[in-house]
Amino acid sequence: MAVPDLRQWLQDVEALGELKLVEGADWDLEIGGISEANYMRRGPALLFDRIKDYPAGYRVLTTATGSPRRLGVTLGMGSDYTGGSLIRALEGKPLQWETEAGRMDPKVVTTGPVLEVVEQGKEIDLGRFPAPKWHELDGGRYLGTGTGVITRDPETGWVNIGAYRCMVVDRNKLTIHIIPGKHGRIQIEKGFAKEGRAPVAVSVGHHPLLMMLSGLEVPTGISEYNYAGAILGRPVEVIKGPITGLPIPSAAELVLEGYLYPDKVASEGPFGEWTGYYSHSSAPVPYLAVEAVYRRRDPIILGTPPGLPPHDYSYFRTVLKSAMIRDALVKAGVSDIRGVWAHESGGGRQFVVVSISTRFCGHSRQAGFLASQLQAACYMGKYVIVVDDDIDPANLEQVVWAMCTRSEPQEDIEIIRKAWGSKADPMLVDQRVPYNSRAVIDATIPFERKGDFPVVARSSAEYLDRIRAKWGSLLWD
Repeated sequence: MAVPDLRQWLQDVEALGELKLVEGADWDLEIGGISEANYMRRGPALLFDRIKDYPAGYRVLTTATGSPRRLGVTLGMGSDYTGGSLIRALEGKPLQWETEAGRMDPKVVTTGPVLEVVEQGKEIDLGRFPAPKWHELDGGRYLGTGTGVITRDPETGWVNIGAYRCMVVDRNKLTIHIIPGKHGRIQIEKGFAKEGRAPVAVSVGHHPLLMMLSGLEVPTGISEYNYAGAILGRPVEVIKGPITGLPIPSAAELVLEGYLYPDKVASEGPFGEWTGYYSHSSAPVPYLAVEAVYRRRDPIILGTPPGLPPHDYSYFRTVLKSAMIRDALVKAGVSDIRGVWAHESGGGRQFVVVSISTRFCGHSRQAGFLASQLQAACYMGKYVIVVDDDIDPANLEQVVWAMCTRSEPQEDIEIIRKAWGSKADPMLVDQRVPYNSRAVIDATIPFERKGDFPVVARSSAEYLDRIRAKWGSLLWD
């Protein structure tokens, strides 16, 4: 397909037996509660229909990318994966995608499924769509969680797609909450300074690939459309938005178009965020003055409600960020990287483990410091742990064991201060200065002691294979 299409994705996932239809749930907390219980048990993707107060066909999809098989399908890599085999298959892919993105400009077309229904002016009513209230203490109903907020740099023309939360204010107003430093925020601020307003299109229903890329650190200057084209092996088809001229996905389910203005703000939040806590209490943020709605007759909203990890999208973020950080370290010239894992317990951001075969004094510190500051990992990081190549970076017990037995706190913990933090950080005291610090912990055997460090007390893999062959029927029934 030339267009990443959510409905084809649903058919593919249903064929795997990993899609479940849920009928009759209430938009008020029930969709959120059912989704939370489902992703905590690593359940299937959920498609909610016949939602209370809404007609059949106005649906909400959650837990889209919560398994290796669904994630493989989303990336166009097939479905025959376990967690380990998927991360191995992704090694080298981010560098390949970055290289190929330059020749994958989106293809502009004149029509597509997103234009089945066009609404403007008094026809617009965001209350027509089943925006859930996801968490008990949320400040409103969030139409946008699995969003693609489309902006353009007014100086360079670079198009960005970001996953920023969007709360319904009234029939034609939608807040867009963007953390300082994010590409979309920078482009919007440039628009304010240059033209007094910023054009924005918000897609709230689309193929999960666009949602995933919207929430990842695609390299600066590369559009998520180009990156998606590199993953798919063909350009993404887009339609030029009639109001703003921004490119919108031709196969999207529901897209809102209009402008942000610096003086048009509305109270937004709190919201249950990916850190596992509610964000700040209600605060004024810009709202989109929606001038046009483009949609299918029976649109599907893509929901990705965050919360206490593991949550709706923490699995895909962990897998893809791990691959992106690994490739970024390789690109930066760090040799002998054996693996990277950005743990779900840290939201795929705050707890990163790098496994390395150390070759020289300072090798492990080089890997740790770079991993803490590379674009793929620098936003809101807290801990980078560097371990030897005999440690599985995805195995927390092994990682903690290495920290306890191969590091000396006063020698092996380095602190970086005033790094890129976030207002979403529950430890932040002053919202005006969202810095944080981060620790780089060297949990590798000191290079100068590699020859005489105590030997690990465990059986060899070959001996354990012989034990299993001889005693397996007794011990592993």
